[in-house]
Amino acid sequence: MTGFLGAALGFPTVLFSFLLLVVVGYWLLVLTGVLDLGDDLDVDGVPGGILAGLGFGSVPSAVVFSLLVAVAWFVSLAGTVLLDGLGLGAAARIAVSFGVLLVAVLAAGLVTRLVAVPLGRLFPAGTESSRQAFVGSLCTIRTGRVTADFGQAEVAAADGSTAIVQVRQAGAEPLHAGSSALIYDYDVEGEFFWVMPADFAVDSDPSRHAPT
Repeated sequence: MTGFLGAALGFPTVLFSFLLLVVVGYWLLVLTGVLDLGDDLDVDGVPGGILAGLGFGSVPSAVVFSLLVAVAWFVSLAGTVLLDGLGLGAAARIAVSFGVLLVAVLAAGLVTRLVAVPLGRLFPAGTESSRQAFVGSLCTIRTGRVTADFGQAEVAAADGSTAIVQVRQAGAEPLHAGSSALIYDYDVEGEFFWVMPADFAVDSDPSRHAPT
């Protein structure tokens, strides 16, 4: 037990141990109904939704973040245990530890991407026709920002279910996590929705914000 704690609190595993505690706490709150799966997972004020748009499909950012942290923690823990058995000197141990950190990060990204592809089928945004039904609806931004090539939002369907969809905006109006936006068009080729701040929807022409 002492050896396990030493490895978990040693470099580089300790970098992920705190994040793993945050992830475990988040899922406990989800299981108890305090939080919803769609709620952002924040770490030091950085929304988990910032991971959206990095090629993980429609999988909720909280799930992606949890997978990244879990895999990185496990790989770094295994690497730390192996280092403990090599008996390296202080300088060599530090150098190799940074190598373990790099391997852990790369492995986490690779494994999460491989898992996210099939897992994304459990969080479908719907067929093209059903996606078109979202046009004209309000959505809630789930990423820290929305640009012309980055963004994700949550939108409710007519049956009351919700979906996480990719969104983009042509303008420069500030859209951040929790902001309300209007979906005014769907890009079939890019499989994302064009949005604009909901405030502009009251007295503005959406065509002014459409891509040129």
